[in-house]
Amino acid sequence: MTAFTFDTSFIIARKLSVYPDNFFYSDVVLLELIGSAKDEAEFKRHQAARRENLLDDRLIVPNEEDWLMASKILYWLEQGKRRGNKGMAPPKRPGATQRMALDALIAMSARRYDVTVVTENYDDFNAIKYYRDFKLMRGSEFLDRFG
Repeated sequence: MTAFTFDTSFIIARKLSVYPDNFFYSDVVLLELIGSAKDEAEFKRHQAARRENLLDDRLIVPNEEDWLMASKILYWLEQGKRRGNKGMAPPKRPGATQRMALDALIAMSARRYDVTVVTENYDDFNAIKYYRDFKLMRGSEFLDRFG
């Protein structure tokens, strides 16, 4: 059975609160969810989900190789942008590098666990996939197939 992890963009956009049995939580996604919790109840709910998934061995935690590969991918992405812009780094949206770093960590750790990343942020993940293959699916496709 195919296993899945959801990117933060998919969880937030779809207002998810129930997850399938073949779901693995990414610790990177939990970092984003816990850090942006709107209140104490949501903060505690995400922490409880982390503990539960850790105990069930369904928590995807980036290791040292995931960090290294994510940093390489960020470098390659940046070099590709410079080549396409006469050696100059094009302007970026505030926080773009940080978001891409988190996405690369999610992708590389999901690859190690052999789970499919489901996201609303398909283009950024697809750019990462160019440098290191992993399983990727659009959020809309996931919902069409698995409802």
